[in-house]
Amino acid sequence: METLIPTINRLQEVFLTVGAEVIQLPQIVVVGSQSSGKSSVLESLVGRDFLPRGSGIVTRRPLVLQLVNVAPLKERLKTENGIGSASSSMCGVKAEEWGTFLHCKNQIFTDFQEIRQEIETETGRNSGDNKGISPEPIYLKIFSPKVLNLTLVDLPGITKVPVGDQPEDIEAQVQEMIMSFISNPNCLILTVSPANSDLATSDALKLAREVDTDGRRTLLVVSKLDLMDAGTDALEVLLGRVIPVRLGIIGVVNRSQHDINTQKSLEDSMRDEQTFLQRHYPSLASRAGTRYLAKTLSRLLMHHIRDCLPALKTRVTVLSSQYQVQLKGYGQPVEDHSSTLLQIVTKFASDYCHTIEGTARYIQTTELCGGARICYIFHETFGRTLQSIDPLGGLTELDILTAIRNATGPRPALFVPEVSFELLVKRQIKRLEEPSMRCVELVHEELQRIIQHCSSYSTQELLRFPKLHDSIVEVVTGLLRKRLPITNEMVHNLVSIELAYINTKHPDFTDAAQVCASVNSQQAEALDGGMRWKNEKVAEERVPAAGFGSPSKGQSINLLDTAVPVSRKLSAKEQRDCEIIQRLIKCYFLIVRKSIQDSVPKTVMHFLVNFVKEHLQSELVGQLYKQQLLQELLIESQDTAQQRTEVAQMLEALQKANNIISEIRETHLW
Repeated sequence: METLIPTINRLQEVFLTVGAEVIQLPQIVVVGSQSSGKSSVLESLVGRDFLPRGSGIVTRRPLVLQLVNVAPLKERLKTENGIGSASSSMCGVKAEEWGTFLHCKNQIFTDFQEIRQEIETETGRNSGDNKGISPEPIYLKIFSPKVLNLTLVDLPGITKVPVGDQPEDIEAQVQEMIMSFISNPNCLILTVSPANSDLATSDALKLAREVDTDGRRTLLVVSKLDLMDAGTDALEVLLGRVIPVRLGIIGVVNRSQHDINTQKSLEDSMRDEQTFLQRHYPSLASRAGTRYLAKTLSRLLMHHIRDCLPALKTRVTVLSSQYQVQLKGYGQPVEDHSSTLLQIVTKFASDYCHTIEGTARYIQTTELCGGARICYIFHETFGRTLQSIDPLGGLTELDILTAIRNATGPRPALFVPEVSFELLVKRQIKRLEEPSMRCVELVHEELQRIIQHCSSYSTQELLRFPKLHDSIVEVVTGLLRKRLPITNEMVHNLVSIELAYINTKHPDFTDAAQVCASVNSQQAEALDGGMRWKNEKVAEERVPAAGFGSPSKGQSINLLDTAVPVSRKLSAKEQRDCEIIQRLIKCYFLIVRKSIQDSVPKTVMHFLVNFVKEHLQSELVGQLYKQQLLQELLIESQDTAQQRTEVAQMLEALQKANNIISEIRETHLW
């Protein structure tokens, strides 16, 4: 059990080197208001004056105080000269008591006035001279045969009103700092409240209750027992009848300012403290005072460490595994530039192709990407767009009739001219070009997105080298940019090929035979009705035609100046001709649409997707694998190098911590 506190101190020193906050070590945090006697309590535990004193906030940075019990100087000298050897931390120290600071490496302070001065100097170095506070701790280790093994954290005193040049939000700053320490579930909270104030108004107890609602981690020290009003005492408080505290309530007597000014020794103060307790609190004298407080804190901390150690060991093991994986992700510093570049380029090209093929290691679950999205573009986006195009969209009966008339020239047509069908069906086929070009554009955009997908998920090592990453993106983007106009031209040619020759002999053009039969039937009907048409013509000649009769009173009408009507009712023959053309257009359009729907994806795959897959690696190697570019491309980002160093240091600290914890035998825990 006695080795537990030194073990935690060693762990604390290990993690101090990396500034780790991921491991919450067991420790005792001292909390109290200004002038509550915190400094006097800590100095009594050490037995020496070493803390700064003054008005306002004196403790402006957390002070992590490690007390290490060592043998007296005479015994250590015998050990050094005899069969054994002192530990490295004590080797060569010819003093009974001394202290060391983490920020003053290899410097030993045997004068406790110098320790006080160094605390003040280091506080001002980090927090400035404006009474501001800083959460960065000062680490002090004191070696003495008069102390028990303890780890304490002294925090700034709780204040309410800023004094002097203190910042306006000093109260919030102090409380935030205190909460950051006592929120650690592995810490014990030592609250200090003066006996001459109402315990119910103790700010220290209030903060402790917020993070330790059941009081399992809180110990109360009632200071200044000798300063209570005459005729009053703190017996009810010390017995826990006012406010019960789970870990106990211990009363102490602090040195007065007069004692400090007259440099009264702490040994004399402790004797006077015991005399006072025996006189005023005889029933509690054995459970009060500074010596009892030190023993209680040491015992509580050892038992608390024993309870926290299994979870702490598990935490260290888990974090070691996590940091090993993280360090592996950062990779090793580059030694062989040529090999590294080829490896990264090959891996990127492979991941890019695998993303298209759907065999990538990192598969998206929130959205379609890569080859799956390209497939969706072909068969859903592009396919549905073509299916939604009306074969006769934008084509009116009057447009068809006009095309028929224009195709016959000055001669009235007895039959529907084929030229009108060809003219109109080309107009409809032309409408397939825009969605086809849009299909190419969508696939090109997805191939661009795959670049970011690969660099973000698949090729983590690529993120180490920003210039190489940007160069790879530029090369792939350039390759896609070169292939885009070629693919667009091929898709444009597909539509142009359909427009170049209207194949009315296409095997799927079944309506053509039916239309021919319909035309033959119309010819027969026309011959049979010839005589009827002649009789009607004779009858018409008997009636003067409007506009060609005798003008009345010298007026004449020029019908050539009359505008062609925009719409009118078609005759039966005109209606029949329009229906024939509509049927032919619709049938042939569906044939061409089916062909385009099949040919465009094949063209895009051949000229764009597959070409990029097949030539990506060779393009990257040809553009980037140049001797003059190797050094420049493989320069790591500062963030990556720094993060690798930090992770490596943290992993080393965790491995050391694991070794330290493993040294503790199970028998020491019980």
